[in-house]
Amino acid sequence: MASLGNPEMLTRKIKLWDINAHITCRLCEGYLIDATTVTECLHTFCRSCLVKYLEENNTCPTCRIVIHQSHPLQYIGHDRTMQDIVYKLVPGLQEAELKKQRDFYQKLGMEVPGDIKGELCSMKQHLDPQRNGEVKTEDTSNKETAEEKPEEENDYHRSDEQVSICLECNSSKLRGLKRKWIRCSAQATVLHLKKFIAKKLNLTSFNELDILCNEEILGKDHTLKFVVVTRWRFKVILIKENGEE
Repeated sequence: MASLGNPEMLTRKIKLWDINAHITCRLCEGYLIDATTVTECLHTFCRSCLVKYLEENNTCPTCRIVIHQSHPLQYIGHDRTMQDIVYKLVPGLQEAELKKQRDFYQKLGMEVPGDIKGELCSMKQHLDPQRNGEVKTEDTSNKETAEEKPEEENDYHRSDEQVSICLECNSSKLRGLKRKWIRCSAQATVLHLKKFIAKKLNLTSFNELDILCNEEILGKDHTLKFVVVTRWRFKVILIKENGEE
């Protein structure tokens, strides 16, 4: 590693296998995919590996600390920073993973979600100039970004994978929503839902609400895609006021 304060220090090259232990999943022993960190101890795993493990366990696979006695899945969260680091360090990993996801949906005859399409197109645009020996100047890149920005701002995540959910009020102290069916991005979190509902019901704070699926309180950082995969058996989400039995 080079020292910023000392220009005479030489850059030290580090081999990938020297840091493999920090960017691989202890459960599958592969590079981290959809990196997910346990909030209690900060150990990181592939999301699919960790979710499967926590279906029958409530401890961290690395340090064996108890995550939560009954709801360990509420105490894990997507680690975007770690995933970005892994993709930057391991050549071709992100491209290969997105291709696998695309092939999976196509094999099942399902439409490829918009977020996967978008990442593949973005990656192709980024890689093609490099393969052709072209290097974009900073001015050119900034100009292209400025031209693309209005379109991105008007998208409102409509190109993401979408989910339709039914919001049922399970509290005698709260009035129900006029329109209980909503459609939104699968990348939206439970916290986004709480803020949306609080605004619709004119509540002073979204912290007054709990959101449940199959009578289980959902963690605020869970994405709706995660809820679909792990808990969405009957596709009904309940709204309850905090502290209400």
